[in-house]
Amino acid sequence: MGNPLTEHEIQELVTAALQAREAAYAPYSHYTVGAALLAESGEVYCGGNIENASYGATNCAERTAIFKAVSEGARRFKAIAIAGGMEGQEPADYAYPCGICRQVMQEFGEADFRIIIVKGKADYREYILEQLLPCGFGGDSIQ
Repeated sequence: MGNPLTEHEIQELVTAALQAREAAYAPYSHYTVGAALLAESGEVYCGGNIENASYGATNCAERTAIFKAVSEGARRFKAIAIAGGMEGQEPADYAYPCGICRQVMQEFGEADFRIIIVKGKADYREYILEQLLPCGFGGDSIQ
């Protein structure tokens, strides 16, 4: 995998994703997700999932972090860490991004954009976007 992250960057993102779960708003499912996004500038943007009684209006943690970063002017990103599990508990499994989140990552990440799926501070899996969204549809597809 090209464009490797340093161990310090990985640990910073893992910790931030686990902490971001605490700000999630999940009164219906009680499944909280936190995401920590590393911009090329070195800035980290965090987000939690935000549920809504009308489930279609719910926003995932990954998109919350990405939209926050984009709304503040960031456009290029190196990696995102994602941690999810039942509210008040440590993650019991790996929480992979949904298809919509993968598509949003495609919009703002390169093929070697890193996705770190977190189960615990020392228990995570690292992928590149191309592995989780092969043959992705991006801006170059419509130009």
